[in-house]
Amino acid sequence: MRAIWKGAVTFGLVNVPVKLYSATEDHDVPLHQVHDADGGRIRYRRVCELDGEEVPYQNIDRAYDDGEHTVVLTKQDLGALPAEANREIEVVEFVPSDQIDPIMLDRTYYLEPDSKSPKAYVLLRRTLEETDRTAVVKFALRQRTRLAAMRVRDEVLVLQTLLWADEVREAEFPSLDGSVTVSDKELAMSAQLVDSYEADFTPEEYEDEYQAQLRQLIDAKIEQGEALDTSETFGEQPEKTDADVIDLMEALRRSVSGAKGTKDEEKKPAAKKKAPAKKEPAKKEPAKKEPAKKEPAKKAPARGKAPAKKPASSTSRQKEKKTG
Repeated sequence: MRAIWKGAVTFGLVNVPVKLYSATEDHDVPLHQVHDADGGRIRYRRVCELDGEEVPYQNIDRAYDDGEHTVVLTKQDLGALPAEANREIEVVEFVPSDQIDPIMLDRTYYLEPDSKSPKAYVLLRRTLEETDRTAVVKFALRQRTRLAAMRVRDEVLVLQTLLWADEVREAEFPSLDGSVTVSDKELAMSAQLVDSYEADFTPEEYEDEYQAQLRQLIDAKIEQGEALDTSETFGEQPEKTDADVIDLMEALRRSVSGAKGTKDEEKKPAAKKKAPAKKEPAKKEPAKKEPAKKEPAKKAPARGKAPAKKPASSTSRQKEKKTG
């Protein structure tokens, strides 16, 4: 990994030099746009409206336009902002971890100690662990002041940037304003359904099906070209129809019943393995006796064929006499 920022975490007079790394990465299949008529690649160019010339990225500045005034901001102007020059991750406060609403979480970064002695880093990590608190911090990154939550993950300090309060929209839905009555039976049945799906979360068990199918489609097109039949690649897909509108309680009953059936099927293989093991000796005994009964039947035709050999020998003798 490559560090994208260097600075120091500060709380009180304690200074912890750190490097910042992106903790996540994109796994999507890289695609670009092409012209559907001839497959020519479509590219986006930065062209100046005044002279029509393409402008290199290093020659592009920013500007603000309010309709009456246009203010051009150069890289030097932006670099002169005090927040941009600040290389500190300032701890503002330590809060109970459950007070950080997950809806505010944005990007995640790792913090690595950037000094010969990581003692201050370990001290901050241990403090967060033992107090069961999350540090709310402020710092500047990529021309923005960031609010972030700092916590511990696998003995590493993790920084998760937070959205600002005015960036989170209020959920205002008129359909939820009216009073809705939920019966005790419906609630109990729903809780039973939740119990049937109860499990420990294991992220490794899940797969991005869309990206897996996209890669499968690309491989099939490489092999078969435009003659590709998607039904052969992915199988026939059932036609989507509108689901029948059924009673909520009936839907819960069916869901619970279906979940129970799935659990029973998962348990059956273990029971099947034990049952045949006990019955196998009983089944094998009659199997041994049956061939014993059939053996005389096999020998009887052999005895019947023995007399048939004698006439064959007498005829051969008659032929010898005639020949003589």
